[in-house]
Amino acid sequence: GRGFAFRRKQKIERQYRKLLKKRRQVHSQQDDQFTDTYPEHLKHLYLAEEEKLKKRRRTPDNSVSSEEKLNKAADGCGFYGYVCLLIISVSRACTFSSRSVVTQEKFKNKTSNQKAKEEYEKMKAERARKKEEAEKRKQQREEAQRLYKQRKMEAYKILSKKTKKGQPNLNLQVEFLLQKIQKNT
Repeated sequence: GRGFAFRRKQKIERQYRKLLKKRRQVHSQQDDQFTDTYPEHLKHLYLAEEEKLKKRRRTPDNSVSSEEKLNKAADGCGFYGYVCLLIISVSRACTFSSRSVVTQEKFKNKTSNQKAKEEYEKMKAERARKKEEAEKRKQQREEAQRLYKQRKMEAYKILSKKTKKGQPNLNLQVEFLLQKIQKNT
């Protein structure tokens, strides 16, 4: 059978797979650290800060602001430093308009409860529509049956008339058949 050597081999293979898995996770975290993508809910803040920096570059200012100092400090750090600079400056200059954008985005991203309510409302409307259609079909069917019974009764009255002696009135029957033929043509 399979002895201790086989079990040892399996154990080593498991440990090796774990190690590979950990390395993949570490690499993916390092790769994510230097990507140029920002979370969707913060993108407007980064764009606003970028515009603000462009405006400052256009206007000549002799005094060195704290943000420019941070900018110089961040130059040595590369991209990561620039992101830190943006976060710091955005946290300082968070305006009311940007807050309203965030609240609007919160309304766009619906909670599961809101989604469930909307789904329920849709189902309710669908049920009401189906019920209404069924009611219409039922009324049309009843109307058609009423008309059918009325015509049938008229035909029965004409065809069941008797003469004074109790014999069927053939003249009325022939007239009825003639009318029926004329209607069909």
